[in-house]
Amino acid sequence: MINIGIIGLGAIGQRLINGFLQHPSITIVAICDQNAERLLSTKQQLENVQAFQSHKEMLESLDLDLVYVAVPPKYHHAIALDVISKGIHILCEKPLANSIEEARDLYERAHEKGIIHAMNFPLNYSAGSNTFAQLIQDGFVGDVRRVEVKLRFPQWPRPWQQNEWIASREQGGFVLEVGVHYIQQIQRIFGNINVMDVDTQYPDDPTASERGILAHLQLEDGTPLIVDGLSHIAGEEEIRFTAYGTEGTLSLLNWADLEGGKIGSPITMIEPNEELTSSLADHLVAAIEGKEATLIDFKAGYDAQIVLEKLRA
Repeated sequence: MINIGIIGLGAIGQRLINGFLQHPSITIVAICDQNAERLLSTKQQLENVQAFQSHKEMLESLDLDLVYVAVPPKYHHAIALDVISKGIHILCEKPLANSIEEARDLYERAHEKGIIHAMNFPLNYSAGSNTFAQLIQDGFVGDVRRVEVKLRFPQWPRPWQQNEWIASREQGGFVLEVGVHYIQQIQRIFGNINVMDVDTQYPDDPTASERGILAHLQLEDGTPLIVDGLSHIAGEEEIRFTAYGTEGTLSLLNWADLEGGKIGSPITMIEPNEELTSSLADHLVAAIEGKEATLIDFKAGYDAQIVLEKLRA
């Protein structure tokens, strides 16, 4: 069995707990959170798990194979360094850190330590995003003319994300929380990104995160990339990742749905290839066992952070 410790028990951390529990080769042996009420509540849902309010105490007390770091972004660097220094394999939430310098330091130290270092970018394991990538590779849209990421949020934070940090300019906002997923996907599918021009709208509160962004970027070959985001608007939430090409258009809509069409034909829904679905837990186990695995490592997290910080600046 692979013994896992989890640091940070917020909404995202809870999601992966369920995935770990369903895996036959994984045992959650320790959880850690400074919020005593949340810690107790999570402990009551699990069996034979030790609970800690200090991650340092957890790392000193137990023999762990992997630690999942799911704390707010500004704490990633310090906590992840403590895990890395112990030589424990690590899974970290996105973004990798809270600055380019911190992200580079984590990547370099994890690489030097020779441990498995992975990011939780779930789009890489979903049928929708993998079908999107496969269709692009197969030439569904032809030569790509433009890539767009459209982000629309009636309110930010969203109703299920009500906490202080996710609304802050320091370590929150929809560009950081949602946009980084698509930065990573674009780098994965299309290659490097250059940031050309960014227009970001902020509220009067100097501590609050952005309410709008319109950014012009370029793929490595010069193809335009547009990031167009707004929050606090009428309507429903919409996240749309679109490639326009010489032969057609293809969109990944709201994380999972696909739609597209050839030039001269209407846009219609496209059924994702469910065979392209996989599990982050499966890949983590395979990597720890020395088998072939698909993991988004800290280098990819660092590359995404470079673009993210230019957009946030």
